Amino acid sequence: MKLIACVNHVPDTATKVNVASDGKSIDRTGVNFIINPYDEFAVEECLRQKEKNGGEIIAVSLGTDVHKETLRKCLAMGVDKAVLLKDDGARDTFGVAKALAEYLREQAADVIFFGKQSVDGDDAAVGPMVAELLGIPSVTVVVKVAIAGTKVTAEREIEGGHEIVETSLPCVITAQKGLNDPRYPSLKGIMGAKNKPIEERPASPDASRSTVAAMRKPKAKAGGKIVGTDASAAQELVRLLHEEAKVI
Repeated sequence: MKLIACVNHVPDTATKVNVASDGKSIDRTGVNFIINPYDEFAVEECLRQKEKNGGEIIAVSLGTDVHKETLRKCLAMGVDKAVLLKDDGARDTFGVAKALAEYLREQAADVIFFGKQSVDGDDAAVGPMVAELLGIPSVTVVVKVAIAGTKVTAEREIEGGHEIVETSLPCVITAQKGLNDPRYPSLKGIMGAKNKPIEERPASPDASRSTVAAMRKPKAKAGGKIVGTDASAAQELVRLLHEEAKVI
């Protein structure tokens, strides 16, 4: 079985991000970058499926040389091969999906795993877009998956409950928190990953269909207001919500 995990190198969710001087990107000064947290579930699931069914795992990332840090973590976890699609431009979601799809089409993988979304763009669209471009089925927000032969049974989160979906290989699966508990790389794995080669390939030409016009931080929230401490404050609260906040 050939398994591929698509991973992204993103700002740590605990990092305070500022807008760069160009007004269209983030200021990377002092920002700590990590593997996209949802992508860790994707990598772990590849490892578990390989342990059950055998095969090969490839981790692939689109970006600059700094993405090698995330790819080396994947190698330390147990991935067999890492590939960097080199690109230093700013692509939109479609541009990223198109570049990944061009590479993945050559690989003829059985299952392509993504995190359900990347915490930088946060649009949860790259995985399904790749599946559409490749002409294969996709199952998103997956919290449980079983593969038997060419049959795939996945449990996915939906609003108000869970849904069981059946499909067949090849397919794309996007991983949600709860699918598994990602393993910590062992010391042996970390040391071995330092010497493993990372294949570098030029990414396909940018096919982005949108650009960032401007980026700004949200306005600071105004201070709260206490209108009372007992039931008598209810009428005043309703008035303020209606006349000032205009939400009712």
